[in-house]
Amino acid sequence: MSLGLIVVYTSRLDACRDFYASLGLDLVRERHGTGPEHYAATLADGVVVELYPARPDRLTGYLRLGLTLETSPLPAGRHRLTDPDGRAVDVSVIAG
Repeated sequence: MSLGLIVVYTSRLDACRDFYASLGLDLVRERHGTGPEHYAATLADGVVVELYPARPDRLTGYLRLGLTLETSPLPAGRHRLTDPDGRAVDVSVIAG
């Protein structure tokens, strides 16, 4: 089994997009059919990370994410960050 998709719901879509983009995720604006506009990035291992706007049946909630990035504006090493919705984001940047 492997993980293929992570969807993060947020009431602060633009702020979260800016935060995750600042880590090095190449977030692309998408819309599928009549669905909401959202952002998606595909990580090196093929896992897709999507940021969707929250709505009454899909609220934001606590989630702790762990990301391993080969390239990032952050220096190599481990970093514990907090996204605009207050989620803990543990980032490991691999030295290149």
